[in-house]
Amino acid sequence: MSTNKTLTLMEEMAVFAKVVETGSFSEVARQMGSTPSAISRSVARLERAMGIRLLERTTRKLRLSESGQLVYERCVDMVNAAQSVMAVSNQLSPEPQGLIRVSVPKAVGRFVIHPHIAEFLNRYPKIDVQLRLEDRYVDLIDEQIDLAMRISNHPSPGLMGRPLFTIEHLLCATPEYLAREGTPVQPSDLKAHNCIYLGEEPSDSQWKFHKENKKVTVGVQGRYAVNHTGARLDAVLSNMGIASLPFFTARQMLQQGQIVQVLPDWTFRTQYCGQVWVLYTPTRYLAPKFSAFINFMAERLSHEPTLASSLGK
Repeated sequence: MSTNKTLTLMEEMAVFAKVVETGSFSEVARQMGSTPSAISRSVARLERAMGIRLLERTTRKLRLSESGQLVYERCVDMVNAAQSVMAVSNQLSPEPQGLIRVSVPKAVGRFVIHPHIAEFLNRYPKIDVQLRLEDRYVDLIDEQIDLAMRISNHPSPGLMGRPLFTIEHLLCATPEYLAREGTPVQPSDLKAHNCIYLGEEPSDSQWKFHKENKKVTVGVQGRYAVNHTGARLDAVLSNMGIASLPFFTARQMLQQGQIVQVLPDWTFRTQYCGQVWVLYTPTRYLAPKFSAFINFMAERLSHEPTLASSLGK
């Protein structure tokens, strides 16, 4: 295929890649402000030019042919290369600008990141932020996410980024609840208490502790399980029991004395403990808007004393 013909088909290649990613002509048409028939014709032009079938069409879904899979991978490389070119232009822009799509775990986003967004937008009037609060693994490329914050001491080697802060968890209850039900002295005492946990997986009710060289796992139970840290805090304040909370959620109520830490001599561990990293796909040129966001949050969070606890973990 000649260079000139290849250049005229680059738009069709990009459209084809988008159709594969979304699995729908209609969705691509909606995103591009076109029509499903126009998108279908675009893919058909690419198929005719290459002389191969790229998609197997049925009344319900689209499926890549064997040749289509190879072509799709090359088309994705082309789109990524074009995005790298735009990143260079952004690098040379005198002022950070454009949209940033950021995926953040729900509690971290609501209690840690969101409170700083207004100041960030005021400082950078040409940057827009789309903050997505979601407790699931996000594929940055497939879901068009620019930056992802993940709780991990060992982030994916396929991504680049930097640590922002550390999440510590602790057990909390109100003085009223403890006066009524008793204060646990050791982890095994929790078996006699109403414990408020996530309830998403069986392991959520297996609370893990360590103290010096001693490690203990306690199977807890309770009448209420809820997978939102703010809701668990509300349940604690309602004297419903003992809950696991990240320190950044509990700190204000701890400081006011409305709740107290339970088993402060023990370190409480969950899969939601550890460093919070801001990650992005590897690139030689990090756009100024991304650098601005990362540096701003790193600076703000480094001076925020409420993210780590001196009371215990």
